[in-house]
Amino acid sequence: MARIPETDGSGEIADRIRERRGGNLHSLDRMLLHSPQLADGWNSLLGAIRQRIALPAAIRELVILRIAVLNRAPYEWAAHERPAREAGLRESQLAAVREESPALDERLRRVIAYTDAMTRDVHVPDELFDALRADFSDGELVELTATVAAYNMVSRFLVALDV
Repeated sequence: MARIPETDGSGEIADRIRERRGGNLHSLDRMLLHSPQLADGWNSLLGAIRQRIALPAAIRELVILRIAVLNRAPYEWAAHERPAREAGLRESQLAAVREESPALDERLRRVIAYTDAMTRDVHVPDELFDALRADFSDGELVELTATVAAYNMVSRFLVALDV
């Protein structure tokens, strides 16, 4: 059970979140709505990451699931497993995200290594960043970095409040 009760989710900001979510509020949203202005900014940031950037959906979802594993955030895994499958990730790839398995191709292993470095150590070794340059444009590298950073924020919020 969450450490803070969920809000009812009323008002203009809650309506904007519902619109982005296809009509429903999630438990995360109901927690954030204790601070409507925070919820509004969160919705804008995560809406951009989920719906308006060039980074491929499969990469985004791979990153999110890896962060869920690293930060022990089962809510986040449950919320993103279906979108990961819809984005084209196979069962073997989902298992590899959980187990640090070599079942991923080189590009996806580099994405996992980047996610791990940012999540565990914050610092990213130059060699790893330089290797990713072959896989992504500068804009995509910015989007990848923002996705890792944002979903670390999400998972830490969820875990701290026991959502």
